[in-house]
Amino acid sequence: MTFDSLGLHPLILKAVTSAGYTTPTSVQAEAIPAAFTGADLMVSAATGSGKTAAFMLPALQRLTENTTVTGCIGPRILILCPTRELAQQVGKSAITYGRAFKRLSVVTVVGGMPYPAQIKLLRQSVDILVATPGRLLDYIGRGRIDFSRCEMLVLDEADRMLDMGFKEDIDQIVASLPADRQTVMFSATFGGEVGRLAQGMLQDPVRIALASQTDRHTDITQHLHWADDSSHKLRLLDHLLRGEDVQQAIVFVATKRDADWLSDTLNEKGFAAAALHGDMPQGKRNRTLTSLRRDHIKILVATDVAARGIDVPNISHVINFGMPMKPEDYVHRIGRTGRAGRAGIATTLAMASERFKVRAIERFTTQRIPAQVIAGLEPRVNPEQRERRGSEGSRPARTGERRFGDRPRTDRNDSGSGRSRFGADRPAFGADRPAFGAERPSTERRERPAGTGERSFSDRPRPAGQGFAHRRDDRAPTGDRPARPRPPTEGGRRNFSRAHRDE
Repeated sequence: MTFDSLGLHPLILKAVTSAGYTTPTSVQAEAIPAAFTGADLMVSAATGSGKTAAFMLPALQRLTENTTVTGCIGPRILILCPTRELAQQVGKSAITYGRAFKRLSVVTVVGGMPYPAQIKLLRQSVDILVATPGRLLDYIGRGRIDFSRCEMLVLDEADRMLDMGFKEDIDQIVASLPADRQTVMFSATFGGEVGRLAQGMLQDPVRIALASQTDRHTDITQHLHWADDSSHKLRLLDHLLRGEDVQQAIVFVATKRDADWLSDTLNEKGFAAAALHGDMPQGKRNRTLTSLRRDHIKILVATDVAARGIDVPNISHVINFGMPMKPEDYVHRIGRTGRAGRAGIATTLAMASERFKVRAIERFTTQRIPAQVIAGLEPRVNPEQRERRGSEGSRPARTGERRFGDRPRTDRNDSGSGRSRFGADRPAFGADRPAFGAERPSTERRERPAGTGERSFSDRPRPAGQGFAHRRDDRAPTGDRPARPRPPTEGGRRNFSRAHRDE
């Protein structure tokens, strides 16, 4: 199948051909014809499979026809993205695929950018609006956007937007859109909260599931290296980054502080590295990505903000220096390499305390990450060897050696007798108790005959001259203490200072 057979407009086909694309990917071949019918779509595909073109080309196809709504300059196509980088990448793709149009207005609205410049763009007629939910909702509240002629809504990476807490923002945005629009939703999975969101937004959607997290990334080679501690992990990272086959690499960390620290550490070691995280101003983030695309930066140290939305052709390696919080993030991390048919290598550095996260990733992807060892950097503790020893069972005891738990025990359900640890015979547990329902011996106290030499309770003789403390008649009468002198009063109030002075 070629793009010619998809029924694209000649202007779109011309731009796609000039961009160097001749054969559509699987998700493009399935989603583009389905979107042309005007039905709502639920599409699930692997990272780097060409999802942007799968919804951008049908959106541009709509713009080849005139709109029936007049007197409005609002966008005809609205695309929501979870991160700024992904929104900017989608906006550039819209310009690339629509370069043959005479007049095409593409506006990107994201946080971290000045308001006046974005407001100026929104005052003009907009064809495609690409935005993050937070900044877009801000403009909706200010009354800066009119969605009267919106024909198509696209939610890219819907699962990521829900993870970032945009559920309420998305609901408010959808409430301001026309009800007769077409809605296209792309997500890694459509279970749980994403499925409930789709049920409330889509009407009789067409489901297209071409890939999931269980599909193997044939173009990505995955490795695992066990590290003893942070310093050992840093030495492993230094060895990997100095490999001859490393063109450009993305090193993922868990926190923003780790991103700044690790980028500074790598720069001190002679690497051309830079950090990327959410606390950076948008202008600095844009300059960092531009330097990465121009090959001025070899190593990008990033948090999960870069796990989606970065498409750099020369990324040959992805290294997980910090483990992801969720197994889904691992899939999107390694998807930054091996894109568009290129080969890539994804390496995970994990300590023994992080083996549970590694196993969670393997269960999620249903794939085993093979562990490797670098000569001279072998770990002192290998969790996989411990797990194998635990699965094989305990070692046999030596002759004359008794191990913990090898003392013979009697069956608790056996009514016979066993032997205690002292060697004496003892009845089995519960054997000396009467059967259920049988007459039990009386537990009432027996009356002891007087004069048998036994002494009854509390008949101990009382010392002479002392009485029981609980006897009222033996206590000192109340009120036998001398009265304390009261301070003199003046005007009905006590004057303590005068009382002490008189004393």
